[in-house]
Amino acid sequence: MDIRLLVTDVDGTMTDGGMYYDMHGNEWKRFDTRDGMGISRIRQAGIAVMILTGEDVPIVKRRAEKLQVEYCLLGVKDKVAELERFFEEHPEFSWETTAYIGDDLNDLASMKRAALPAAPRDAQPPVKAAAHYVCSASGGHGAVREFCEKILTNISNYSAVYNFDSSLQLLSPEK
Repeated sequence: MDIRLLVTDVDGTMTDGGMYYDMHGNEWKRFDTRDGMGISRIRQAGIAVMILTGEDVPIVKRRAEKLQVEYCLLGVKDKVAELERFFEEHPEFSWETTAYIGDDLNDLASMKRAALPAAPRDAQPPVKAAAHYVCSASGGHGAVREFCEKILTNISNYSAVYNFDSSLQLLSPEK
């Protein structure tokens, strides 16, 4: 399998799905730093990352910038149509080269088209049924990291991802 693009939903996948508001009405989201490391490792392996969400809030854009995510599509109502447009504009990517992680019904049609669909442990039942991989972690609690590691174990340059620089040698996975 030649995965070139990881697409991730936000609410319920990168976050716990909760909507938090302060006394001024500002929305807050809780992101897991382990997911951020997973995204960093995927990018180091040469896989592009896209955040694709129906929400259009500044905090998601800020998180995407911090993670240096290549593509951040906010306020998307029809994820399949948006990805079809994206693939037309970026022919280096396709459904056949896309891994997708989502948690709810608005992710289901895209997941059914993606080469490698995944879901957090607490995803909706039809979404988990469509996933080729169901994470042991819940959304917002390391599910994206777990899926990233699953992808990395299946690519040829996996061991190279462990060597961030010549002074840091992490253990390679057991063979």
